Amino acid sequence: MNITFKTDYEKKIYEERTHFVAVRGKGANRIRKECKTFFDVVDFARPYNDKRTMVYAVNELGSAAHIINL
Repeated sequence: MNITFKTDYEKKIYEERTHFVAVRGKGANRIRKECKTFFDVVDFARPYNDKRTMVYAVNELGSAAHIINL
């Protein structure tokens, strides 16, 4: 899977990441899953197979950047 960064900020946070967060849904129906590795994120998103799982990289300060939809 090829990740293309749209901004330097996204690339910086990705390079500093401590974990990923995968998010699905909207409002009260939102599902949020912390994942240690990108492979864990892929395993979480695979059953849905609809490119609607938003993946964020998070650094040790808690800054996050949207990386890709799976």
